[in-house]
Amino acid sequence: VQVVESGGGLVQAGGSLRLSCAASGITGSLNYMAWYRQVPGNQREFVAGMVNGGSTPTYADPVKGRFTISRGNARNTMYLQMNSLKPEDTAVYYCLVKAYWGQGTQVTVSS
Repeated sequence: VQVVESGGGLVQAGGSLRLSCAASGITGSLNYMAWYRQVPGNQREFVAGMVNGGSTPTYADPVKGRFTISRGNARNTMYLQMNSLKPEDTAVYYCLVKAYWGQGTQVTVSS
């Protein structure tokens, strides 16, 4: 099983980034896919998620209206479009597919 995130980086406040997640080797339907983030010293927190293809995605309050979760044409891929980024969005972002985590990708937003 492999879950791999990409697309993190350094961006100025107000900018945008698009994270990608690709899963492989997972059997069965990828019926739950989500993004989490973690700041050192804090617990990992939910950012956005979707069940069964994303007809009704859910978002954490701090990112509502700024972040959009979506699934790629290849059903094993997922994206997180992050707009109007703020310094408090700085974290390692993790992809969760069913019960499998990726290694994380760093997002740093400078003020």
